[in-house]
Amino acid sequence: MEWRNTNERYGLLSIGLHWLMLLQLVAVYACIDLREFFPKGSDLREALKFWHFSLGLSVFLVVWIRLVAHITGPVPRVVPASPAWQSVPGKLVHVVLYGLMIALPVLGWLILSAEGKAIPFFGWQLPALVAEDKGLADWSKVLHETGGTIGYFVIGLHALAALFHHYVQRDNTLRRMLPTRP
Repeated sequence: MEWRNTNERYGLLSIGLHWLMLLQLVAVYACIDLREFFPKGSDLREALKFWHFSLGLSVFLVVWIRLVAHITGPVPRVVPASPAWQSVPGKLVHVVLYGLMIALPVLGWLILSAEGKAIPFFGWQLPALVAEDKGLADWSKVLHETGGTIGYFVIGLHALAALFHHYVQRDNTLRRMLPTRP
């Protein structure tokens, strides 16, 4: 299997980044949801928040690598070809996913900055994006949480579409992104 995409199949780079991003997103969502089971101020709750922040910012880094890999290589063909009407919703879901993977980490960084809190990134402290501003922090938090909720649905839609293509349309949409031989 090749590192780069071909017209028939995604390369190891794209496949690896796709599944790495899935693991990152699962971990980011798990950390922020699981923290609710622990008392405020507890060590475990604070650790889960730290990991949510750090992993969220790592999503921001990996998404740019994914975008460069996507832009610089071909997109493998779907065989048999999907109906034309499926193209627009499929592209829209991908645009929304990439938008969320860029916007949510930036909004998270903005929340911490505007709250005057440290911005942890795996043991480093990142600089604040803005000065302390409670109104901006509140507004950013609403957007971040709304985007996170939308993310659940869009990620689920993306997964369901892949399964639909695989089991109903019986095309190679899902197989192109699996780390196995076609």
